[in-house]
Amino acid sequence: MSAIQEILVFLINTLFNLYISFLMIRMLLGLARADFYNPVSQFLVKATDPVIKPLRRFIPAFGKIDTATVVAIVGLKVIELFLLALITGGDFAASFIPFVMGDLLRMLVWIYIVAIIIQVIISWVGNTHGNPVVPLINSLTEPLFRPVRKLIPPVGMIDFSAFVVLLLLQIALIIIRSFGL
Repeated sequence: MSAIQEILVFLINTLFNLYISFLMIRMLLGLARADFYNPVSQFLVKATDPVIKPLRRFIPAFGKIDTATVVAIVGLKVIELFLLALITGGDFAASFIPFVMGDLLRMLVWIYIVAIIIQVIISWVGNTHGNPVVPLINSLTEPLFRPVRKLIPPVGMIDFSAFVVLLLLQIALIIIRSFGL
């Protein structure tokens, strides 16, 4: 692969994965019923509305799930793979659906892992007053922590739920990889 091809592959991967991450985080915050008046939420809404709004005209929500966002996520991943196949001369159709689903599942798990790590670091620093990221991360991770806290309640001032959830998310990554996704 030439240097120009490598640069194009890097840029396409980076830009598409960043935007798909924005879409996933927006969808997850919607599922968690996070505060959409938060400045970070407002950024995500403004950044993703150009793709989501036109799709919502044709694709209705299915219960709590914003299906327009799901279609946008899968569609952008397909476009990314098509562009990468054009640049590298690879086969676009080879193992297309499993790769898309595996990549999106890994991305979803990594969003939670990063959110938990940020939450843990912020809790160590202790200055969470006025930080707009804190309530969003709390609303994003709380659905994962709640069942663990029922099984393993905090011991004194130490909450092991983040550690347990991180272990479970790492196991989920191993399972996704074991299926060849």
